Amino acid sequence: MIRYIIRRLLISIPILLIGSFACYVLVASAGNPLAEMRFRPGVTEADIKAAEASLGLDKPVVVRYWNWLTDFLSGDWGQSIALGQAKTAVFPAVTDALWTTGRLVIGAELLALTLGVSVGVLAAVRQYSIFDYLATSTAFLMFSMPIFCVAVIVKNYGIQFNNVLESMGLDRWLTTAGPRPGGFTGSFGEVIFKYTGTFLLPTIALMLISFAAYSRFERASMLEILHSDFVRTARSKGISQGRVIFRHAFRNALIPVATLFSLNFGAVLSGAIITETVFGWSGMGTLLVNSVRQFDPPMLMGWLAVTATLIVLFNLIADVVYGILDPRIRLG
Repeated sequence: MIRYIIRRLLISIPILLIGSFACYVLVASAGNPLAEMRFRPGVTEADIKAAEASLGLDKPVVVRYWNWLTDFLSGDWGQSIALGQAKTAVFPAVTDALWTTGRLVIGAELLALTLGVSVGVLAAVRQYSIFDYLATSTAFLMFSMPIFCVAVIVKNYGIQFNNVLESMGLDRWLTTAGPRPGGFTGSFGEVIFKYTGTFLLPTIALMLISFAAYSRFERASMLEILHSDFVRTARSKGISQGRVIFRHAFRNALIPVATLFSLNFGAVLSGAIITETVFGWSGMGTLLVNSVRQFDPPMLMGWLAVTATLIVLFNLIADVVYGILDPRIRLG
């Protein structure tokens, strides 16, 4: 297993290098971040040339990429160069946004995976039952609804629930606009109360869409495994239904879901833009939108580098999970 992981790591390194270079070339080709300076009164061509030289924009793109890569690997991610904005260091801005989004996504994805796999297995085992029809209908409903509709509906229900609490003389519990101000202080019970109230609504909104995908994939995979030859052989030997499902079928049915989870987790973590916008969270999605709108190459490259690393990392995790679930993959 260790050699398997090392081999996958070695494959990931050139992928990250090629991807970062492609992203850098695309960002550099998108335009000049100092183009607006030409329209400012009193700015001469010499001022623009001096600004380009100070930012290294007068050098070839390959040289600029190498300088960015060496600085990035040494921990110097640069500063924001958006015109008219405060000079913000890229590293703390990206890490803060990643921490904000990560707190939302981790709970939502783990909850979606647990519920989705459970519902998918039960729906496959009880195919064409009432539960199967209800699970399928719910999954298709979630698939057909855009994420902003799900987020808005969840937020509105949260507001109505808070209004009910207020009518009963209780404090509002669910936070519907950004993280709770002041953080989480007080006794252990108060911290749990504030924490769940802050994260519950956006977590549910993110969880519902992923839950639909996981449940459908797990149901389809489980049905295929249950009709395979080795499962029929196990049943013909008199092995109990529970042991056939959880000892022989379940492990093999998890392989496609592991792929979906690893890819979906990295993608959602890199920017749940709509959900963050609806609930007022300033995470990776908000950082991407602001970087593109203000055309801030250092901030945009920091976002792209972290996102690419996360996606490659979760693909690596998926490969390791493959090796655990099916030793034939590890030995191949």
